[in-house]
Amino acid sequence: MSFLGLLSYVSLLVQICFMTVSIAAGLYYLAELVEEYTVIAKKIIKWMVALTASLYVVFIFTETFSWPMILCGLGGQILHAFILTDFPYVRFLSPAFLGAVILLLVNHYFAFVYFQLQFHALTEMMAYFTLCLWLVPFALFVSLSANDNVLPTSNERTHHRGGSDVVTNYFSSRKKAGLLSLFSYAKETLLPERNKKAF
Repeated sequence: MSFLGLLSYVSLLVQICFMTVSIAAGLYYLAELVEEYTVIAKKIIKWMVALTASLYVVFIFTETFSWPMILCGLGGQILHAFILTDFPYVRFLSPAFLGAVILLLVNHYFAFVYFQLQFHALTEMMAYFTLCLWLVPFALFVSLSANDNVLPTSNERTHHRGGSDVVTNYFSSRKKAGLLSLFSYAKETLLPERNKKAF
């Protein structure tokens, strides 16, 4: 193997590192945007759900997809719409969330079987997977951090500890489990800040 061939492997490793950092930075930025503008994010995700459902309806007339594949896709979009009713809160054990995850996995299986039996260009396969399978779940994944800083409402049950007010109790009792919290934990773990000495 030539020296340039060895350099190509080093270059590939550097490119993978740059792509990983870029994707993480983009996810962090999107999570901050969703956290700041939850109402707009909900409207955008609703439009994504409607667009994806309409694509499945168009596929009925234009493609030879199997009926289970199309029904799983439409059922997943209906469940995504149910998940959005409580947005920005996402309950992981709700029937809508669990059903959406199951339909997503089953739809992946049907898609892999279909594209294995029917020849399509790579760009067509990636178009189906990106727009029909990954777009809405990715948007919901990014918006998981949106419920970290939402103020409590009168519908929520709060338990008072030692006479503290509702808002203080709310923020002290909640565990941060969103995407921004994960990135903050990774930043603190991998890149700890130095304490500056004041003279």
